[in-house]
Amino acid sequence: MPEAPPPRGPADPGARSDAQPLCAGAELAERGRALLFDVLLWGQPARAFALRYEGRVVAYINRCAHVPVEMDWQPGEFLDMDKRWIVCSIHGASYEPLGGHCVAGPCGRGRLLPLEVQEAGGRVYWYPSRDIRPVVFDEPAAHSGPFLPQADPGPDGRP
Repeated sequence: MPEAPPPRGPADPGARSDAQPLCAGAELAERGRALLFDVLLWGQPARAFALRYEGRVVAYINRCAHVPVEMDWQPGEFLDMDKRWIVCSIHGASYEPLGGHCVAGPCGRGRLLPLEVQEAGGRVYWYPSRDIRPVVFDEPAAHSGPFLPQADPGPDGRP
């Protein structure tokens, strides 16, 4: 089974100005519940997830390669019953956790869209790319729910 390339970047994520903190490394249990977070994919709101598998943290856009739907069967639950494969809850497409490549089901030769992640100093960070950018909220308050764009206000100032 081929592995994803090792994370790029410096050993100290603080050396990169684009490092986006995700969580403490201890929050991601081996083959456990994934951390869900919001990103902008090609300028549009999307969900991503990070999970720990065989001691490594991996992250992907929460979108099946077969049909662009979110895959978790419960929030943050992506692995099959044996905790071996990432499985799409809609059509059963199965992906290898370390590389995101399709191994079974209707995803063909597709693969999950990866995010660059790094674990350093007990923390997990992700790094934006040309296509995947952080969501910038107007308020500094923590946002734990899904990204919901705000409706444009009408003439009376209400959406």
